[in-house]
Amino acid sequence: MHDDELPTVPASRSAAALYDLLRTRRLASLTIGRARRIPAHALTDYVQRQRPPDDRSQAQEGPRQRRGHRLPA
Repeated sequence: MHDDELPTVPASRSAAALYDLLRTRRLASLTIGRARRIPAHALTDYVQRQRPPDDRSQAQEGPRQRRGHRLPA
């Protein structure tokens, strides 16, 4: 795994919420030296767990067309 695949925690107002996710272990991370790193797959896993169950199966199928709307070619 490369360092560019492990983004750092941003220093912003939303950082407090992110640190809470890390502290409560709802978001996986690892420590390299003094830096806290979050693997890309941990973010993907967290987002998938936040989606309603019916959206999870659709996300695995890929994008779908809404009724009456066409996806751009």
